[in-house]
Amino acid sequence: MDWRDEGILLSTRPHGETSAIVEVLTVAHGRHMGVVRGGASRRMAAVLQPGTGLTLDWRARLDDHIGSFTVEPLKSRAHLLADRLALAGLMSACALLHAALPEREPHPALWQRTLGLMDALGQEGWPATYVRWELCLLEEIGFGLDLTACAVTGAAEGLAYVSPKTGRAVTAKGAGDWADRLIPLPDGLDGEGALPPEAVLSGLRLTGFFLDRELRPVLHDRPLPEARSRLVDLMAGRPRNDR
Repeated sequence: MDWRDEGILLSTRPHGETSAIVEVLTVAHGRHMGVVRGGASRRMAAVLQPGTGLTLDWRARLDDHIGSFTVEPLKSRAHLLADRLALAGLMSACALLHAALPEREPHPALWQRTLGLMDALGQEGWPATYVRWELCLLEEIGFGLDLTACAVTGAAEGLAYVSPKTGRAVTAKGAGDWADRLIPLPDGLDGEGALPPEAVLSGLRLTGFFLDRELRPVLHDRPLPEARSRLVDLMAGRPRNDR
């Protein structure tokens, strides 16, 4: 069994004395794992970093084996190491992909979104790209939010809230006395372009609510990955005592 694909490195861990097990998001084979022989070497350390774009050759005796990767670097994102916030965005995305996606199931739309996010990190306005990436992730795991029209009035303008039960948008008029039980929807979230910091944080609270709810069973009732909490705290300017 063998194939060649393009991927983005999500994580790596030691395997034996000289090898490493890597996890990647690929174009045609989804989230996939494999052993990189010699992956623990100093020469490979710069290549096997989260976010690195790779060409991958995977081989295994049987399809259900973990198999081995031969990797060639396509695009380094080592420059993000100097940008604490962008690096937090990268690590949050990698952690959520690991938590949310089943192995070996392709997600072409999410692949394109993830590639766009990786290229946007560190650029002006990237936090808005990140929040919209989380919206796409929700779509891919089967709980896309419906932000097209009010669930109560049918209006397409003035959408201000999202129902925590249905994930459908609601206008202020449609919310009425129930507004305090709904989740605020920041203006422009379902569009394009940059968002002000308060809208980014509001968007993260929105996507975080649904991601937490949908992933709780997968995570065995644990909260969302720490990497995402770190990103939210950094964006909010909250101090952290990271070890």
